[in-house]
Amino acid sequence: MRILAVDDDPIILELVAELLVTFGHHDVDTAGSAAEALEIVGDPQSDLYDCFLLDIQMPEMDGIQLCRKLRETSRYVRTPILMITAMSDKAYIDNAFSAGATDYVTKPFDINELRERITTAEARIAGEGALTKKIFAVSRGTEPQEQVKVALNEPVTIMDVDGVIDYFAFENYVSQLSRGSLFGSTVFGFAIRGIASLYRQSTAFGFECLITDTAEAISDCLQGNQFLITYAGNGAFICVVEGGYRPDLERLTDMVNLCIHDMDLHFCDGRKLDFRVAPGEAQRMIWRGNGNAMEAVILAHQTAEDEALRREKMQNDFWLTERAG
Repeated sequence: MRILAVDDDPIILELVAELLVTFGHHDVDTAGSAAEALEIVGDPQSDLYDCFLLDIQMPEMDGIQLCRKLRETSRYVRTPILMITAMSDKAYIDNAFSAGATDYVTKPFDINELRERITTAEARIAGEGALTKKIFAVSRGTEPQEQVKVALNEPVTIMDVDGVIDYFAFENYVSQLSRGSLFGSTVFGFAIRGIASLYRQSTAFGFECLITDTAEAISDCLQGNQFLITYAGNGAFICVVEGGYRPDLERLTDMVNLCIHDMDLHFCDGRKLDFRVAPGEAQRMIWRGNGNAMEAVILAHQTAEDEALRREKMQNDFWLTERAG
């Protein structure tokens, strides 16, 4: 694995480089600043890096800004980015993941922990080949050719929507908060009603636009709060909000559905695309251990899917009753 480590402390850079070599067959380059790192990755003759390790506190441009810059390049949209930093405050963690970080390791780090994170990143890279053609962005000007349709239950990455991160990073985010006992968050989910039917009717490109548009509607309705959103597959989205925000989920759901309606969406063949989301149960995540924290995420996900199915059944039962009458 080809890795670029970025830190303004040469001693840390030397230590990390030596450790990475002992972890496996890794080719490690180093940079002493964000500017140097951008110069290295911007060289058209440079081979692609498979992973980045970024310090946060650096002069002129910090590691979070560098992470965001890397994510803005098409070459590194999905590349694992691990923050290795002494900054353990929740605000730094939130900002790092919002900028596109995949994982977060605090200094002084445990060698075995760092090895595990690097191994996880390597395994993720190995599994990316099958997903490469399934990645999508918010550019909807033209439909990509020969695009592979994602499986309905597959988490996928949504690009360029405020507060939206991929599911792998979301799990690491929750795990990081658990390790630091930094909870004061609320997690809840939304699920698209009738998703199986919508999936069958959509082209690959159309389905990806449907998911992206829904994420954008949820993001727009959460503006003014500190939040992260991920798409977990099967038409379900999981949201974490901070700062003691307790959502009125019925009201928020109405806002999201109105936003979707106002988008005036259509299938690729021109048919009107009319759908709604349903909310799950909000879960408070206060001083939970790692296992319990992920249980709260799973419960938020499951209750959203259950509510979407319940509301669709109610609607279908209503129309069957009307026809019978």
